[in-house]
Amino acid sequence: MLVAKFFHLLGLTIWVGGMFFAHMALRPALAVLQPPQRLVLMAAVLGGFFIWVWIAIALVLGSGLHMMALMGAGHAPPYVHAMTGIGVVMMLIFGHIFFAPFRRLKLASAQQDWDRASRALGQIRMLVSVNLCLGLLTIAIGALGPMMA
Repeated sequence: MLVAKFFHLLGLTIWVGGMFFAHMALRPALAVLQPPQRLVLMAAVLGGFFIWVWIAIALVLGSGLHMMALMGAGHAPPYVHAMTGIGVVMMLIFGHIFFAPFRRLKLASAQQDWDRASRALGQIRMLVSVNLCLGLLTIAIGALGPMMA
């Protein structure tokens, strides 16, 4: 269970930490660039980050399911079910980000359609904000839940 917990925390750190960095540090710093430069850079940065998010999802999902299986069917405490539910929602949101607005951002940037690329990046920004809040909530539940069980 210790190894599974490590991989679970590693995946969460990569995913939530990456979202926090991108949203709170990278995004504001990019304001100094012109829209074409900013959009091309963000498409490249997100492309690299999203590979790591897929890996993080595999780590979180695999280790989480493993730890739940060790608890026995129906024996996981409520906070574990809450983390699982929120995590699944986060994964679905990420899947949407990756296959819809991120795809549009890459395509529009390659075609130098800056208005369409900007709209796609705005959608990504909003959805990442939602996922960041959900990720921080999940971390709080994971940290505090055992104390309340």
